[in-house]
Amino acid sequence: MKYPFEPFKIMMVEPIKILSEKERIEILKRYDENVLKIPGKYITIDLLTDSGVNALSVNQYAKSLLSDISFSGNESYEKFKKKIKEIFGKKHVFAVHQGRASEKILSELFNKGDTVISNTFFLTTKANFEYRGIKCIDLPHKENKNFYSEYPFKGDIDVDELKEILKRESEKIKAVIFTLTNNLAGGHPVSLENVKEVKEILKDKLIIFDACRIFENAYLYKIRTKSNKSVKEIVKEYSKLADIIYMSTKKDAISLIGGFITFDDDKLVENIKKKVLLYEGILDHGGITGKDFEIITQGFDEGLDEIYLRYRVEQVAYLGERLNKIGVPVMKPYGGHMLYIDTKKFVNLEPIEFSKILYIKGGIRAAPVGELVEMGKRNYLRIAIPRRMYTQSHLDYVVEIFEKIRKEFG
Repeated sequence: MKYPFEPFKIMMVEPIKILSEKERIEILKRYDENVLKIPGKYITIDLLTDSGVNALSVNQYAKSLLSDISFSGNESYEKFKKKIKEIFGKKHVFAVHQGRASEKILSELFNKGDTVISNTFFLTTKANFEYRGIKCIDLPHKENKNFYSEYPFKGDIDVDELKEILKRESEKIKAVIFTLTNNLAGGHPVSLENVKEVKEILKDKLIIFDACRIFENAYLYKIRTKSNKSVKEIVKEYSKLADIIYMSTKKDAISLIGGFITFDDDKLVENIKKKVLLYEGILDHGGITGKDFEIITQGFDEGLDEIYLRYRVEQVAYLGERLNKIGVPVMKPYGGHMLYIDTKKFVNLEPIEFSKILYIKGGIRAAPVGELVEMGKRNYLRIAIPRRMYTQSHLDYVVEIFEKIRKEFG
């Protein structure tokens, strides 16, 4: 049975401004025909991102009121570090203000001319590494190129391609970065088996996780392999395979800001410490407030809750199934946080044009990502669902607007 309702009570609300179609046309003109520029107050349903736009819980707010705001010797920071060590099992933890800061710091572990491989680099990851002259190679699984394939782990790295590249430039390859889940390749999970196989092939190379959605990844692995292990146990299994883990806590930790880097290698400590001090501030906060440390620490527990994770994944699948039933081409299988839609096949509109129509007809904002995804120059609309923000009726409204567009433009 699918989860029948949102597993939380709504105790505080923010009103949604409902504009007329005529008003939205004027607003779109005012902001250069670019939905990304439109202020949030003019958006009805915002599906642009799931990053840092989460609804906080009563417990997160309560913990934030009891936070330590000390500049040094911060107890909220110590709780944060303890929780990360408990979940990921690594010895060293450094806080940063968000995941993108981790990428800058980690890129400086490598030299110009080095090669780093990924299942798919996120945009800012790639930008930070390429800025330092590091070659970045995306190796998404071959099934990822098949829009309707039900292959359960489209987030995997293509091992055959990896072996071929290894033959040509083994000495230059220094690391592989797994994005969990694979955000710019449809939000699909990476399997434990794929990470193990890549680790065995690369042997002496660094294994790095961009773990911002590792809880959703682990839950999808659990249900797709019918594992009897808990999500916490599965996360620990993934973590053991990584040399370095970094995370933006704006996603699976259900918070608004924050991030960290964690690892075991004592030799890396001084190097990372210097860069955190240089870019992020003193080590006892890394650019994060005591209030946010408390919110994140509580968010880890709530993000790992399997009732919540079931609801989260099934909410995405619910929207995917409803859109699929009215003829919207949605990438299969459904991911943990987002959907890719082929708008060209749906109503013969490029995603950037479709995003404008979607706003005009329903006040809905979604991201055209074709120019961002280089694999085969695919051009899709990305729908990302914020955590605990929208109910089933909001998603039903999204479906109604898609159906309205199909009738008018199809």
